[in-house]
This record gives sequence, structure tokens and C-alpha cells, in this order.
Amino acid sequence: MQTPPPQQRPDRSHLTRFALLSLGAAIATILLKLAAWHLTGSVGLLSDALESVVNVVAAAATLGLLHLSARPPDDRYAYGYSKAEYFASAFEGALILAAAAAIAWAAVARLLAPQPLERIGIGVAVSLVATAINLVVARVLLAAARRYDSIALEADARHLMTDVWTSAGVVVAVLAVGATGWNWLDPAIAIAVAVNIVLTGISLLRRSAFGLMDQALPAERVARIEAILDRYRADGIEFHAIRTRAAAGRSFVSMHVLVPGAWTVQEAHDLAERVEHDIAAAAPGTVAFTHLEPREDPASYEDVTLDHRQRLRRR
Repeated sequence: MQTPPPQQRPDRSHLTRFALLSLGAAIATILLKLAAWHLTGSVGLLSDALESVVNVVAAAATLGLLHLSARPPDDRYAYGYSKAEYFASAFEGALILAAAAAIAWAAVARLLAPQPLERIGIGVAVSLVATAINLVVARVLLAAARRYDSIALEADARHLMTDVWTSAGVVVAVLAVGATGWNWLDPAIAIAVAVNIVLTGISLLRRSAFGLMDQALPAERVARIEAILDRYRADGIEFHAIRTRAAAGRSFVSMHVLVPGAWTVQEAHDLAERVEHDIAAAAPGTVAFTHLEPREDPASYEDVTLDHRQRLRRR
């Protein structure tokens, strides 16, 4: 099997630098948000700070697991360590749910016994600085996640973006309390924040579970692979038993290649090499495995039910 040119395979060894950026931002924002809570006494700002605690722990876990996922394949893990990223996103999802529970607990207590807020102006200003930091870092992480196809970085970025929107909601609530005197708005918004966080946590856990269960590649990536195979089908080559699976930043596809039985081993091998190379070039990060079969042998068609194309048609 040939491998694609180096420029087509993004280097994943530097992903930890993005996790370090996230960790630094999380530490800075939690200090700012705790200061804002201390200044105002707002349970909404406290809920925001508690979520940032999750950011610190999650960023630290992501850093370690990204370092592990970048390790090359070895005798024990021949397919590599890239699935470690799913553990990072699942861990972050679980921490998000724990933070949501803590936020809801504090908010309900304050809702039952509302308290006035203090020094709203400076507290909001400090919170907005923290929110701006999260926004910038989230955009950087999202760009890196798309470039390197990293679910761990995407999970971290999505969490930070959730933090941005919830922080904005909390700031609006604090300002509304200051304008109206309705102290119950502060814990009410905090409860809404908790609900939003729960949805994010569940989404991350769900995606992580699908990844660990060897979910098939996205339809768009499968379509690119099929486009390559269609070029060979036009020349009379057949394919079936096409199976794909995603493993964080790596992708795998296996297939049976049916060639004329009169071909020499060298001719069939050369074709398989071209197919594997073309797939890797069209879908960077994809490793292709091919199994050659004679087109005229009826036994070659006994496993046609495994064909990925048929599964796509049934959807």
C-alpha cells in the first residue's frame, strides 16, 4: 500500500499546543469570573465560574490524551492511538454534566431566597473580558479541529463557545436585575445556563460513544471515496464489501477488488496500489485495505451484503 505525499497528511503531533492554549485561557477566565462573582454576589456569574472549572480540568485531560493520540502505531496498537481523543471528549462531556448539576443546585437555592446584587458594572466588565478570551480561543480551536479532524479539540471549542453564549446570557441577566430590581432573574438565567450545558454534555457523550463503536465515515467522505472507485468501475473493475470506520483524525476503508481472473498477480497488485493511493490522495488521513478476487468466480460475490453502497441506499 502506498501512502499519500507528506503534505496531504496533516501533522497531528502539534495538537497539544492548542490544548495548552485552551488550558491557559481556562485558568485566566476562571480567575476573572470568580472575581466578577466576588464583586457582585451573582449566582449567575458563579455558575459561569463553575463551568470554567470544568474547562480547566477538561483542557488538562485533553492535553494528556492528545499527546497519547499522536503516538505512532506499534505492536500493541497497530491501528494507532487516535481513539484516545474520544475519551477526551467523553470526559469533557461528563464534566459538563457535573458542572450543570452544581449550577442548578446553587441557582435553585438562590431562586428560593433571592438576594440583591452589588457592584454590577465592574463585575460585568470583568466577565466580558473573560468572555472575549473564550471567544478568541474557541475560534482558534475550531479552526484547528477542522484542519486536523480532531474531535477532542472540537469538543473543547464547542464547550468554550457554549461558555461564550451562556456568559452573554448571564451578563444580560445581571444587567436586567440592576435595571429592574427583579433579583429572581439572576438564578432563573443560571438554571437556563445549566439546561444548555446539559444539552452540550449529552451531545459530546453521544458523539464519543459513536466514535468508540467504529462509526462509519461521514457521507461526504464516503462520496469522495466512491467517486474514485467509479472511475475504475468505468474500466470494468468491480468493488464490494466496502466498509469504513472513523478513528478521530484517522480513517480506514476496506474493500474487495474484483479483477479479471486472467490477470497476473503483478497486474492486480499494481491496480490495488493505484486504488489505495488515489483514495489516500482524495481523502487525506485515510488508510485503505484491499482484497483481490477473480471477477469470474461466483464465490467472490458471497460477501456482497457487506457493501457500504447498499447501506447508504437504504438510509
